[in-house]
Amino acid sequence: MTAAPTGRQYELVHGTQRAVIVELGAGLREYGSNSVPIADGYRVEQLPDGGRGQLLLPWPNRIAGATYRFAGEKFRLPVSEPRTGSAIHGLVRDKPWGLVDSSSAAVTLALDLAPQDGYRFRLGLTATYTVSDSGLTASVTAVNTGERSCPYGAGAHPYVRLADGDPIDGAVLRLPAGAMLQADARGIPTGLELPVDGTDFDFRQPRAIGPQILDTAFTQLAADVDGVIRIALMAADGGHGAEVWMDGSHRYAMIYSGDTLGDVTRRRRGLAIEPMTCAPDAFNSGAGLVVLEPGDAHTSTWGIAPL
Repeated sequence: MTAAPTGRQYELVHGTQRAVIVELGAGLREYGSNSVPIADGYRVEQLPDGGRGQLLLPWPNRIAGATYRFAGEKFRLPVSEPRTGSAIHGLVRDKPWGLVDSSSAAVTLALDLAPQDGYRFRLGLTATYTVSDSGLTASVTAVNTGERSCPYGAGAHPYVRLADGDPIDGAVLRLPAGAMLQADARGIPTGLELPVDGTDFDFRQPRAIGPQILDTAFTQLAADVDGVIRIALMAADGGHGAEVWMDGSHRYAMIYSGDTLGDVTRRRRGLAIEPMTCAPDAFNSGAGLVVLEPGDAHTSTWGIAPL
């Protein structure tokens, strides 16, 4: 039998829920309930396209020009998105993570991110996925195991879909965001937070997505009384849906409707709801950037729940 291109597969089961976590990048390949997909994932013989289900560490989204300055020093990263000349979605997506612990409903994977071109810092990373009565939970911790302070941001790239698998045009989005980030043609924020009031980007009251193209970073996220931010994709009749939730460490969320995916058959079949602790290009702008001193740790938690 040919090995999966994403390495070892870790199946998690709780009641009718099932998730599959992969060795490559500690990504989420599948998640569903009652044999109905909730995450818009990919098959075992495939690699993820469009960041599908991947962890975005030590930064989410783009770094403009693949360069930044930190502590008075200039760093140059490899360009991983030639179209925009940016470094995109961190450094861990193509790396195998080692198994720390596993059970029938949980798995913990770890990676020692060694110093490299453009990021001459060392991080100890762990990711724990759990399925329970409340759905799927992912918790990511970064520890600065080096001898100097380092810049850090965390993100994730889950896609969710409706049970019928129809295009998202007919789906209803609930997004408790008061502002969006103005961005240039490369997707790099200009520094302006634009209120969503009176615009097509106001989904604070649930409404249909329709033909709207979304590749947009949102902020001013309103949490519920328990401190959790919840973004939902629902069927028009309210009969079913999925919710991506995130803790207060996430000040931003990227919403991507998949209109530019390389595989045209996958465009607008799922909605990427991406929790982010910092803004795109935070290594340059500082918006939401975490600075880890030697020995410091940072934990961010998010999840997916069926509705």
